Amino acid sequence: MLPAVTTCNPADFARRQAENPALVLIDVRVPAEFSEIRAAGAVNLPLGDLSPASVEALGHRDPDAPVYLLCHSGKRARVAAEKLAAAGFQRLVVVSGGTEAWLAAGLPVVRGEGRGLSLERQVRIVVGALVLGGVLLANFTHPGFVWISGFAGAGLIFAGLTDFCGMGLLLAKAPWNRR
Repeated sequence: MLPAVTTCNPADFARRQAENPALVLIDVRVPAEFSEIRAAGAVNLPLGDLSPASVEALGHRDPDAPVYLLCHSGKRARVAAEKLAAAGFQRLVVVSGGTEAWLAAGLPVVRGEGRGLSLERQVRIVVGALVLGGVLLANFTHPGFVWISGFAGAGLIFAGLTDFCGMGLLLAKAPWNRR
């Protein structure tokens, strides 16, 4: 049986880190998002690169010590926690609400120079382009192209029902979202 994944709010993590400065906060967002804004002191380890070896490379060698995970809103951090739980890590803590909640709590952040697009915005752009392209192609070339729009709509419904966004995972591997 996999260990339970717990949560803490950003203020709780900040208190814990003040008591134990050795605690590491792993931000699993893509580098473009991380460079835009991040929790002060967070270390970037994108979800696609996350592995037991990469966590251990950060100095986290005790599988019984807590691993704190953060993303934009909490969803990717939960996926990261499940991935690490399957690899044997026992104490996984998702900082609930992600960087949005961190910022709302008034905790220190580092703002970068670049203005990268978040994965969520990238997904919206691609889905919008698919819907518009499907409608235009269906209208001006062949009616069968309307299925492109239908496919994009079905993908959005699936993502909404399951909280799994395959397009987001694919976009995370795009060259502009890598280091």
